[in-house]
Amino acid sequence: MCGITGVWSGFGFPDHADLAQRLTAMAGTLRHRGPDASGVWADETVGLGHTRLAIIDLTAAAHQPMSALTGDIHIVFNGEIYNFRELRSQLIGLGHRFRSRSDTEVILNGYCQWGVAVLDRLRGMFAIGLWDAARRRLLLARDRVGKKPLYYGWLDDRLLFGSEIKAILAWPDMPRVPNYEALHHYLSFRYVPNDLTAFKGIYKLQPAHYLTVEADGSTRTQQYWSLPRPVRTPVRNVDEVKEE
Repeated sequence: MCGITGVWSGFGFPDHADLAQRLTAMAGTLRHRGPDASGVWADETVGLGHTRLAIIDLTAAAHQPMSALTGDIHIVFNGEIYNFRELRSQLIGLGHRFRSRSDTEVILNGYCQWGVAVLDRLRGMFAIGLWDAARRRLLLARDRVGKKPLYYGWLDDRLLFGSEIKAILAWPDMPRVPNYEALHHYLSFRYVPNDLTAFKGIYKLQPAHYLTVEADGSTRTQQYWSLPRPVRTPVRNVDEVKEE
């Protein structure tokens, strides 16, 4: 279990030192999710933070935030990709180089190769925050059944995200307004449906969905996977079924 967090701003961040402090504070709320290492990365538009629980590749080469060798793709990732070895071999065959043995770098190089379609190839549990500097695009993604949590919210021109809501609330001036509709659902069903959370203006990214934020601030939420439809089977003779 690791913790991811970050922020995007359409107006940018003129004070990098202040942004680094804020990211460190946001990541600090997730320290219990990743006690082995922590780090932040930022440019003029986006900041990423990570706390690491080292499972695959225990070396510093697998620390996050992680950047592609090209220097224009940056990622924070929480989870585990079960088929990362197969994908790694495939990517090496396509000419990609690796500095680590981690599944994080497989996602990173997979995005470089296939773009958002890399999500279709991942078998595992994950929450991903990825900044594509060349396209000026922020990508947030969650695994097929929502094993790993991912929340996001807007404050003026800024989009903030985190593995837990407390990371978002660590940003100065982020309002803490209760969402009574979500609280009603929780008290009724012991569950909060859809993308609601207990805080107004903070949402959970739905399982099997990704969200993109473009350079002009436009956003898109897209479902990339769904359960297969049931297949009708012909009615069989009861005696045949008994014999089988």
